[in-house]
Amino acid sequence: MSERALTVAPAALKAPERLRVLLVEDDEGDAFLVKELLAEAGALFDLRVATSLREARPMMRGVQCVLLDLGLPDAEGIDGLRKLLAVAGSAAVCVLTGRSDEHLGVAAVAEGAQDYLVKGQVDGVLLVRALRYAVERKRADENTQRLREVELRQAESARLERGLLPQPLMQTDEVEVHTFYRSGRAMGLLGGDFFDVVQVGPHRLHVIVGDVCGHSVDEAALGVELRVAWRALVLGGVPEDQILGALEQVLMSERRAREVFATVASVVLDLSANKATVRLAGHPPPVLLRDGRAEPVAARRGIVLGVRPTPTPATDVELSGDDWSLLMYTDGLIEGHTGVGNERLDVDGLCGVLAEPAATQVPLAALPAWLVGRAEQGNGGPLADDVAMLLISRGGGR
Repeated sequence: MSERALTVAPAALKAPERLRVLLVEDDEGDAFLVKELLAEAGALFDLRVATSLREARPMMRGVQCVLLDLGLPDAEGIDGLRKLLAVAGSAAVCVLTGRSDEHLGVAAVAEGAQDYLVKGQVDGVLLVRALRYAVERKRADENTQRLREVELRQAESARLERGLLPQPLMQTDEVEVHTFYRSGRAMGLLGGDFFDVVQVGPHRLHVIVGDVCGHSVDEAALGVELRVAWRALVLGGVPEDQILGALEQVLMSERRAREVFATVASVVLDLSANKATVRLAGHPPPVLLRDGRAEPVAARRGIVLGVRPTPTPATDVELSGDDWSLLMYTDGLIEGHTGVGNERLDVDGLCGVLAEPAATQVPLAALPAWLVGRAEQGNGGPLADDVAMLLISRGGGR
């Protein structure tokens, strides 16, 4: 190493942090001794003193370390430590014990204190080191806790993903299914949107896209329940016109509050007859792509699930030909702005985007993600709501 490097290196070392310490001690002599020990060590400390736990509580703001005597008049022993830890927040806590009460220090660490010091057995250097180590251990503990919370959120997201975004249960190669999901929640966790595809015969597919109102874990969990219930109803052979009614019963029994509702678009595809039966419970209509055009399916629209149980009307749609695609989506895709005043994309705007020459050049598997990118471009930033999409294609129809 060069002489210049040896000269410069010390300047790069980080200067010791000035710590804000609260001493909770009712004995004036012991409080004076702590001040003298810190002064003797030349420590960078701002020391405040409280003589009781009651006096200490309003002084906690901005404190990085608390030095607590376990023999206070209003908080004795471990009970006093517990009361302090309840209000300490991110501040590290070190306890002071007498020579005959050293066992209390060990118990205090087990309760959550970062360290303990025995009165009369510490000098200034040891005291400073103990306080700084306590602060660093507290920060390390908090970082570990935050890391654990991130890991739990990731595990939660993985569980919800398996429940909300299943693999289509189908064997036919007459159609292709492409799926897409993007969460509007922070940390990338899933919301209440869900979808599923189930084949019940050689040429018959049941398809659903749904959206539970709200963006919390509760709505995501409810979305999982509804998706699983729908698949069970379909596989159980429940008549098509009764499935959404049964799904609504599940929603109303499992939701956390009466105001929670869900919108659903349900489609039954009869591939042998090349037609679809569409049921909309407050949900935007699917978009049919064929012959170079994109147009919303003209289906009657029922009310949302969970408000007033009412049969959802069915609409039969002739698909005609063996070259078409059906796009099903949640409203997060169409609620963004277009960049023209306060105008929103809406269904007509979505059809306009799908009719753009650039859209026809996008491979079908990439089309849902391209649509989201195009919607975000018009919105001037990320879409606020969750977006789920199912693209069902026969013959590569555009």
